[in-house]
Amino acid sequence: MRKVMVYWMLLLFAQVVPGAAGAAQAGPASGTAAAAPAAERADRLPAYTPRFGRTRPVVAVVGENYYTELTDYVVPYGIVAESGAADLVALATKPGPIRMFPAPMNLIPDETTAQFDQRVPEGADYVIVPAVHRDSDPALIAWVAGQAKKGATVIGVCDGVWVVARAGLLDGRRATGHWYSMDDLRKKFTDTRWVDGKRYVSDGKVVTTTGVTATIPVSLALVEAIAGRARALQVGERLGRPAWSSEIASERFSLGLPAMATIAGNYVQFWAHEDYGIPIAPGVDEIALVLEADAYSTTFRSTAYTVAANREPLRTRRGLTIVPDRVAGVDAPARMLPAPVTQHPLHALDASLEAIATEFGKRTAAWVALQMQYPGY
Repeated sequence: MRKVMVYWMLLLFAQVVPGAAGAAQAGPASGTAAAAPAAERADRLPAYTPRFGRTRPVVAVVGENYYTELTDYVVPYGIVAESGAADLVALATKPGPIRMFPAPMNLIPDETTAQFDQRVPEGADYVIVPAVHRDSDPALIAWVAGQAKKGATVIGVCDGVWVVARAGLLDGRRATGHWYSMDDLRKKFTDTRWVDGKRYVSDGKVVTTTGVTATIPVSLALVEAIAGRARALQVGERLGRPAWSSEIASERFSLGLPAMATIAGNYVQFWAHEDYGIPIAPGVDEIALVLEADAYSTTFRSTAYTVAANREPLRTRRGLTIVPDRVAGVDAPARMLPAPVTQHPLHALDASLEAIATEFGKRTAAWVALQMQYPGY
C-alpha cells in the first residue's frame, strides 16, 4: 500500500474490523448546534485590523514536511491569492519539499518557519494550519503557539485542529473539527466546547473548521474579513462558489455500514487499483488540480499523479511551486484525467465525483465525499 494512503487507512479503515460496526454507526454527539445562541450562527470572521503599519495583512500557510493534507494547504492559499488582498507565504517546518497526502504531490514552500521568523519577526496576521500526519510535531506546535502570542489569528482547517489544540489555543474556546475526529477531540480536550452543525467556528483569534472541503467557505470568509464582502463575492463568483455559509448538517457524516462496505470492497480489490495522471504545465490552476487529485486519491481504488513535460519544478497560476510526479512519455500512467479547468475551479470536485461515480460506482463517490466532508454530493 502506498505510504501516502497510510493516514486515511489508519484513520478510517480500522473501523471495518469486527466489532467496530456498532460504534461506527453512531452519529455525532448532540446538544451543541441546536441550542447554539445567535452569536454562534454568524458567518463572519472578525474584520482585519492593520498592525505594524502594514497596508495588507501577512497570511502564512504552514505545512509539515513529512505529510500535509493537499487540499487543506492549497485551497486556502489559492483562494486568498485570488483575492489579491494579502501578502501570502507558503511555509514548511523544515527545508525541502512538503510531501502531500492523499495524492503523492510534492510542493516547494517559499521558506521555512525559521526563515519567516527572521524576515518577519513581528509575525503573521493570519496563520492557516492544515491537517498534517505528525500533528504532535513539537516544532510545528511551538511555532503556531508563538505566532498566536505575537497576535496572529490562527485558522486550523480540518484535522489541523489537533495542532491548534495541542498548542493550547482552544482552551476555553468553541471549536469544531473533522466529523471522524470529533469524539476523540472531545475526550482529549475537555476544556474546549466542541460545536456541531458548523463548517467553521470563530472564537476570538482562533478559527477551526470541519473536514477538507470546509477550506472553501472559511477561506472566502477570511477574504471578507480582510477585504470586505464585495471582494469576497467577486472571488467566490470567479472560482465558482459565491457563498460561504458556515451551516452544515453534521448528522449526515458518520461511518455507517454502506461506507464500511465500500472501504472493505475497494480495499480488497488491490489488483484493480488504477493510477491516473493529471496533466500539468506552468500556470496550472492549483485549486482545480488538488480537488481532482484529492478526490481520485481517496477512493481506495486509485491514486492521482501529476504529469508534466519534465520533472522541473513549475509555478502554478497563483504562485505555488509543484514538483511533477511523472513525465509524459516516460513514466506517466496509462490513464490520463482531464487537465485542471481554469474557469470556476471549485467545480472540479463536483466533476470528479461524477466521474468517480461512473468509473467506480456511486458508493465510492459517496465515500470520497464523506472523507472530504463535502455536503454538495
